[in-house]
Amino acid sequence: MDDEIDQAAKLAREKHPKRNATPIQYGTAGFRAKSSMLDYVLYRMGLLAVLRSKYKTGSTIGLIVTASHNPEEDNGVKLIDPMGEMLERSWEHYATQLVNASDDDLNSVLRGIIDQASIKTEVAVKVVIARDTRPSSVPLSLAAQDGVQVLGGQAIDYGLLITPQLHYIVRCMNTRGAYGDPTEAGYYTKIASAFLKLRGGDGSHGNYHPVVQVDGANGVGAPKLQSIIPYLNGMLGIKISNDGSSGKLNHNCGADFVKVQQKAPEGMRVEPNQRCVSFDGDGDRIVFFYQDQSGKFFLVDGDKIATLLAGYLKEVVAQSGLELKFGLVQTAYANGSSTDYINNKLNVHVVCVPTGVKYLHHEAMNFDIGVYFEANGHGTVSYFSSAYIHPIMEISNALCQ
Repeated sequence: MDDEIDQAAKLAREKHPKRNATPIQYGTAGFRAKSSMLDYVLYRMGLLAVLRSKYKTGSTIGLIVTASHNPEEDNGVKLIDPMGEMLERSWEHYATQLVNASDDDLNSVLRGIIDQASIKTEVAVKVVIARDTRPSSVPLSLAAQDGVQVLGGQAIDYGLLITPQLHYIVRCMNTRGAYGDPTEAGYYTKIASAFLKLRGGDGSHGNYHPVVQVDGANGVGAPKLQSIIPYLNGMLGIKISNDGSSGKLNHNCGADFVKVQQKAPEGMRVEPNQRCVSFDGDGDRIVFFYQDQSGKFFLVDGDKIATLLAGYLKEVVAQSGLELKFGLVQTAYANGSSTDYINNKLNVHVVCVPTGVKYLHHEAMNFDIGVYFEANGHGTVSYFSSAYIHPIMEISNALCQ
């Protein structure tokens, strides 16, 4: 691989030179900065994605170009590990080291990572790449592809995707389809099928009003949400505002705006008591809100979403008869009232960890069923215990019939 490394260093100097003397660090959000400063960063992250894939014996690695809820002028990049999780924390050091190396030192730093991590360089590599709707995301995506290809990797460009879609696709590829079909259509099918199963198949709505207004933050989540509508069989009406046709990404809209400002986003007409949702720029945050007849604003943030999910799952676990270790993970920024209610009213064990999805995810893996959410809307419900997957599915199917 010596020739490829030499070519990588040469291409860096000629096409993707380092332009920022200020050190930057890979964190929970990956790298983020003004988009004009990121070309060399994306190139080098393409290089690192190849090394990570080789370290993982050829498993597919994901690379997403996005700055999430940041202003449109910013951008960023994150790597996605083989099971759809965030980059292993021990490799954040390599990312930081590689990006901050001078052009002259790039060659030796690449070789140093290979030696320190005991990487077998003969392994074939595949890296899947996607991006959000920022104008800068196209050239930055191409810079990442240059990094992948110069080290002999195969770069597959998926174009515009929400961040959860790329996480899904990476996992599907590495489980050889056992988790689902590694395509956009596969993602829509999996999500819609779960929703329809939860709602029941008789088409009745009862007292439930199946309409939701969605603030797409003028980001990639708006067109992708539009794409899933045909898969829902008319069981949910979706009205999309801030769809990117005129407004600016994350400007006075989106999940972060709604949570911080405690009001509805611009560009959305909110009817009294109508269920409303806000995404962020790359579609991996969600908060709910509504206004009553007087116009008073009510927010359902990550803490409240987690509380509702914990209450529901506690009931389901109790019905199942299974002895499951069930818990909820929050950060220090969680609302203290929600923590107290979950602990003392729902009797669900709560663990508090530092801010950052990677910390919540790691801690949730200690439970058979783990719920984790940040107040900003990052979160999920995850099943981690392989010993209980089949019993959970069997009981779940029985309860849904």
